[in-house]
Amino acid sequence: MMEYFKKRKAWKQEIVQRVREDKAKHKERKQEIAALPTSERKEAIKSDKLLQKGQKQQRKDELKSLSRKERKAAKKENKMYKKIKNRPRRITGWSVVALLILTAGVTVGPTVSSLVGNITGKHITINTTSAEGVKAREAADVVAEKIANEGIVLLKNENNSLPLVDKKLNVFGSTAFSFKYGGGGSGASDQSRAVNLFEALTNAGIDYNQELYDYYTGLPELQEVTGQSDTGLVQVVKGMVSGEGAAGEPDVTEAALNQAKEYSENAMIIIQSEAVEASDVSSDQLKLSDEMHDLIVKVAENFSNVTIVVNAGNTLELGFVDEYPSIQSVLWVGTPGPFGTNSLAKVLSGELNPSGRITDTYVYDVNSSPASENFGDYKYENLDKAYLNYEEGIYVGYRFYETYFQGDDQGYKQTVQYPFGSGLSYTTFDWNIVHSQLNNESIELQVEVKNTGEVAGKDVVQVYYSAPYTPGGIEKSAINLAAFAKTKSLEPGESEILTIKYDTRDMASYDMANENYILEKGSYQIKLGKNVHVIDSTLNLDLPEDIVYKTDADTETEYKNRFTQSENELSILSRNDWEGTYPSDQDDSKVATDKVIERVEGHEFNNDVEMPTTGADNGLKLEDLKGLDYDDPKWDEFLDQLTVDQMIDYVSEGAYHTRAIDELGIPNTVLLDGPAGFNFFFKKFEAGAYPTEIVIASTWNKELVYEMGEAIGKEAKAYGIHGWYAPALNIHRTAQGGRNFEYMSEDPVLNGKIGGNLSKGAQEQGVIVFMKHFIMNEQETNARSGLLVWSNEQAMREIHLRPFEMTVKEAEVNGAMSSFSYIDGKWANPELLNGMLRDEWGFEGVVSSDAVFGFMEPQKAITSGNDLMLDILSVTKNKKQLEEAYDEHPEAITTGLRNSMHNSLYATLQTYLFN
Repeated sequence: MMEYFKKRKAWKQEIVQRVREDKAKHKERKQEIAALPTSERKEAIKSDKLLQKGQKQQRKDELKSLSRKERKAAKKENKMYKKIKNRPRRITGWSVVALLILTAGVTVGPTVSSLVGNITGKHITINTTSAEGVKAREAADVVAEKIANEGIVLLKNENNSLPLVDKKLNVFGSTAFSFKYGGGGSGASDQSRAVNLFEALTNAGIDYNQELYDYYTGLPELQEVTGQSDTGLVQVVKGMVSGEGAAGEPDVTEAALNQAKEYSENAMIIIQSEAVEASDVSSDQLKLSDEMHDLIVKVAENFSNVTIVVNAGNTLELGFVDEYPSIQSVLWVGTPGPFGTNSLAKVLSGELNPSGRITDTYVYDVNSSPASENFGDYKYENLDKAYLNYEEGIYVGYRFYETYFQGDDQGYKQTVQYPFGSGLSYTTFDWNIVHSQLNNESIELQVEVKNTGEVAGKDVVQVYYSAPYTPGGIEKSAINLAAFAKTKSLEPGESEILTIKYDTRDMASYDMANENYILEKGSYQIKLGKNVHVIDSTLNLDLPEDIVYKTDADTETEYKNRFTQSENELSILSRNDWEGTYPSDQDDSKVATDKVIERVEGHEFNNDVEMPTTGADNGLKLEDLKGLDYDDPKWDEFLDQLTVDQMIDYVSEGAYHTRAIDELGIPNTVLLDGPAGFNFFFKKFEAGAYPTEIVIASTWNKELVYEMGEAIGKEAKAYGIHGWYAPALNIHRTAQGGRNFEYMSEDPVLNGKIGGNLSKGAQEQGVIVFMKHFIMNEQETNARSGLLVWSNEQAMREIHLRPFEMTVKEAEVNGAMSSFSYIDGKWANPELLNGMLRDEWGFEGVVSSDAVFGFMEPQKAITSGNDLMLDILSVTKNKKQLEEAYDEHPEAITTGLRNSMHNSLYATLQTYLFN
């Protein structure tokens, strides 16, 4: 045994030496390039990128030529190389725990009351046991199962192998005993009523192999598997400390295999991913483990009808399903909530016809995404911050694959397995455009959908557009989602006409050079698609001249570039030069410019404002402002009554609640997570539990998600909850994002449509909807230490801001949660929170921070448009910082506090407490 460890240590040391040598070479090359004239520097960087790309492809090709044993050894060595090279990233999870402990150690003494209040929920008074609460929860469960029913996606169904004809089923793998109903952290939900997979199979009339079940439950590896769910905090900590891989898959004996073969030719295996808030996943974790691969091979070689169930919130690599003819079907269930097992069982039996569509592109290699080149741990050498360069620009998800492989069908098929929007059915449908109206103002289509098959089912009509592109001009994807609609359940032979309409200006691109949106002249192809790649029919709108939009359609605020102050040079991906602009983390500058450091560390206080009145006795209560506009003059009279101390206390204590100020009629409010149903990060309680957002979006059903929002709102009223930290509208930028289960898709329009309808349903019940995380919160690594995220204005507007803009305008939300990210070098960037959100879009309401960490300073927040501090550990520190800032900048701080109170109280006044 000692000899083994000696060999392993020597092997590891060799890799350490390789990493050191490679880093030294990289540093030397960077210095060489830095010394070149500007004209030669770009060419050198481009040349290096091409070389790196070629080397990467060469390594892949070499790997394919190796034997299975050699390939396994090479992968193991490569994994260790990455592990050593990225050591700071692996420490990140522990740094979160350490940061919490250190923060507590410094501040618990004076803030113990607040800390205990937040962690125990002392400040939060809700009642989930009343008759009204029970009724609301039961109604929520009904909607949750509807969503699970419609969110399941049938990706493969060779020879109509599903639904099962023979209702006997062998269930292989330990994953069947640890079914993932939801995610972890703030996006977790109550799983106390979760339906066991085997119970669900029985309920659906499917007989599972009891002897195989007994074999697995008798294994020591499964003895500790329970149906209990942890609090969000425990799930996060578990995710951070669990390392890179899940427990190994136990082998199945020949005796168990032979018994199963006698039982039935049907077999099912569930595959999963390990992702949770505060912990991203590696690309290796999105592949099959060696043990799971061996199990699948064994089952595929011994059974004729194998079903793979994808029970994961991240896109996994599924190329193996093409390798074995016996893998006849693939079902994607995501993380479908406590009743998702019922939905799965009903799909297997044929009682339910799947109608979901995937919300991401499934590729054979998750690292083929340009965004994955810049995902991970990148630190400045001269600034105690991490950074992330979104060099992929607008080419996220299908926007890259559909554009890059335009005209290269073979290359596309070798790269993309299941295009965005894919999903099959047990029946067939015909589409017929019965009416169309295309003009400069709007696009309207009426599509007749007819069920031409033999069973009832629902269909989704997806509308895309392709805009004219000029090489070297404004970047444009070859195709973009514009709108969509889903039918009701259609019986065989039944038809329904869907009306799909959107504004023509929605197809405009942002022109950074001229600071406006533009529809360039030319032909716009309007496409009806089964998915983004399979197009059913195409219509054309020809524009003889450019149409330029200089102002926002609703507020008439003039457009301008808002995020260009950083001077952080990025090489943004361009379809005009794929190879020369393709992202690479190798050429990223790790030295922050003076301008970046100044923006991170500095802050401008407006000391020229007039000192607002405080502590006046105007005899007004908050209810006296009911029904008044946000900018009604009476608000000034009311706000004049607040004292500085009252305002500091209010904005500082914004974690999961707001304080009451009884003398002014300001009530206490309760604000809770999360996107999959109400939960408290530190304590479990019974509540409605939904599928995670990726499954919610996979329904492609706007009416159903509105119904969910409505149910959330009714449940909130029944419990005494006034604000909902949801929906999460961030993009699936890469497959590796730790919170992809909690976000909807790779597409901003799908996010915006689903998020808008979800928000509208809840807000119409008088609940503050805190759309989050505003913005660019697509990576967990380094997020909680303040991550500087860089992009360009076009990509920010068209991809990352778009879902939030749509939700503001379609649902008129009055709440938002800012992200951990430094946008354009600023946390709580005023151009984002005031300029974009409020001035350009017309948002009226409250902005809360995300959970407060040390870099999030309240004096910067309240003078930049962030109104509440979601502070769990350091409330007294917040108050002290605000008091010290007030002493130095009294006019600016008082004005900021007053604005924050105005925003927060306006939102409170829209709740059911006053209606």
